[in-house]
Amino acid sequence: MSTGKRLTKYAMYFKRPIFLGLLFLAAAVFAELAGPFIAKNIIDEHMTIGKIDIKPIAWLLCLYFILAVATAILRYFMYIYLQMGANRVIQRLRQDVFGHIQRLPIQYFDQLPAGKIVARVTNDTEALRNLYVQVLSNFATSFISIAGVYIALFILNWKMALIALIMMPIVYLWMILYRKYAAQYNDVIRTKIADINAMINESIQGMTIIQAFRREKQMTKEFDEMNEEHYAYQRKLLFLDSATSFNLVNMLRLTLFTIFIIYFGTQSLTTAQIVSSGTLYAFVDYLTRLFNPITNVVNQFSQLERSLVAGKRVFEVLDTTGENVSQEMMPRYDGHVLFEDVSFAYKNNDYVLRNLSFEANRGETVALVGHTGSGKSSIMNLLFRFYDPSKGKIYIDGIDVTSVPRQTMRKHMGIVLQDPYLFTGTIASNVSLNDPSISRDKVEAALKAVGAESVFRNLEKGIDEPVIEKGSTLSSGQRQLISFARALAFDPAILILDEATSNIDTETEEMIQHAMDVLKKGRTTFIIAHRLSTIKNADRILVLERGVIKEQGTHDELLAQGGIYEQMYQMQAKSLQV
Repeated sequence: MSTGKRLTKYAMYFKRPIFLGLLFLAAAVFAELAGPFIAKNIIDEHMTIGKIDIKPIAWLLCLYFILAVATAILRYFMYIYLQMGANRVIQRLRQDVFGHIQRLPIQYFDQLPAGKIVARVTNDTEALRNLYVQVLSNFATSFISIAGVYIALFILNWKMALIALIMMPIVYLWMILYRKYAAQYNDVIRTKIADINAMINESIQGMTIIQAFRREKQMTKEFDEMNEEHYAYQRKLLFLDSATSFNLVNMLRLTLFTIFIIYFGTQSLTTAQIVSSGTLYAFVDYLTRLFNPITNVVNQFSQLERSLVAGKRVFEVLDTTGENVSQEMMPRYDGHVLFEDVSFAYKNNDYVLRNLSFEANRGETVALVGHTGSGKSSIMNLLFRFYDPSKGKIYIDGIDVTSVPRQTMRKHMGIVLQDPYLFTGTIASNVSLNDPSISRDKVEAALKAVGAESVFRNLEKGIDEPVIEKGSTLSSGQRQLISFARALAFDPAILILDEATSNIDTETEEMIQHAMDVLKKGRTTFIIAHRLSTIKNADRILVLERGVIKEQGTHDELLAQGGIYEQMYQMQAKSLQV
């Protein structure tokens, strides 16, 4: 379906205010077009030889004034209803885009910077709002006005009206030529706006690194280059717009008025029929009114193209295959996990996991260790179904995870990431995520279980302390404790700790280890850890190397083997001694 048809489809969701706006618009235009006819009669009545009758002229003047007032009122309601309809359409479109973003797979966000996605939800949808308010109203006004003017011209003089019709194919051909170049320029401009947004977002997120490494001038230079390219295409579009707006219409206006003067001048000299002053006035008035809407149409070409390009970019997001958020519920499973000959590649056949097979029984703690890039986090991504295996199967309690909706399976999973993300709100809301099933008592119990109660007790508002985006006012340890309490508050059957203790000091780590000894009972726990001292008590340790399980067993068993794990452990022990 084309962008134009899809935009029309969205307009149909709120057709009532848009239809009413166009109805008021049509009434206002025809009220305006009645003016020249009234003026014609006034002039002809005044120019009549003999006694002038004031009464009909007065009535005509009153009617003219009433129509002017009616036009103003009708245009007021037209503007209100068109604005209401346009705002509703954009509200619905933004809801659909944001809702669809929630359904997109994780790999979509891996490939597209956050700033570019933000630009499509905000900037591009705002450009579409201008389409419904500005372009739609101007096009509708212009087309109705043009139609009304041509009807009046045919009534006044059908020969001149036929000559005036020649302008329509000229304007249409000019529009086709304009769109050929404007579409290319607007596409680049919208892309550059998204790139600029992405860079600004990235700069803000990484401001500490930029300033720490004194890269302010370099970042400014890169931004200026990007901004200069955006300006260059804006300038090209400006030159194109300048050539298609007033210059084109003014040329057509002068040409038509020249034909009009020649026609009526010749007719007056060669025929006995004299055109009345009122007819001349009405004809000139209607020709002027004809060019005003044509100017409006031509001037809207640029905004129309911007809106269509913006619409295309928005619908690209909506056309990306997503997965509906399932409301299906399933009983809390035991947490028995089985990887059966699993291989996985993020790109094509570049496998990061190869033929993995292992089992985690209910209540067991399984640790994954290995050097960077060995595939530890990829296993967690598969278990949490951020991605699906390229080959092989993953079972939870004997159920193939790909046969159950992602949200349903995740209902009984919890995760703590190495770099925890906190949302704007409070400490309590970041633990519960505003889930109505998580009571305040449960939030407090979760914080107490991970030892965070004593940490946040000294804050002015306790667990109601405000948290800004990413929790930048809290320490790394505090953020990690909140993230840990969040996972525990949801009472998962499977708990995943991805480097969860890497940003925590020794004292806090001891609190978490103590809490874990209590909370891991009846819960299958997966731990990814570089600090091997934190996984001594794990029921099973899997040693990974380049996506393959090289060793597995308990801490003592692996030390006794004298293999990769033993070497890693000795290296860490020596570094601690130093």
